[in-house]
Amino acid sequence: MTQLDRITQQPEVMSGKACIRGMRVTVGMIVGQIGAGYSVEDVLVNYPYLEREDVLQALRYAARLSGGRESLLGWPVRYSAKRKP
Repeated sequence: MTQLDRITQQPEVMSGKACIRGMRVTVGMIVGQIGAGYSVEDVLVNYPYLEREDVLQALRYAARLSGGRESLLGWPVRYSAKRKP
């Protein structure tokens, strides 16, 4: 398992959201840019104080969160045991 030592959460920084090295750059901001089509290199240009490993760890952190069963979308997740024949 890869260590995520660059991801921090502090109540006083960005309301406790997962951030990069205690800075006011959230994992969500990084993932949002990648999702919008920006490359890792583009993100590094947009945030020149970040390092490549910061961006990669943000993506790994988000990937781990998405592997869970909890919903981060604000509505309950419904699981159905019924399957259509």
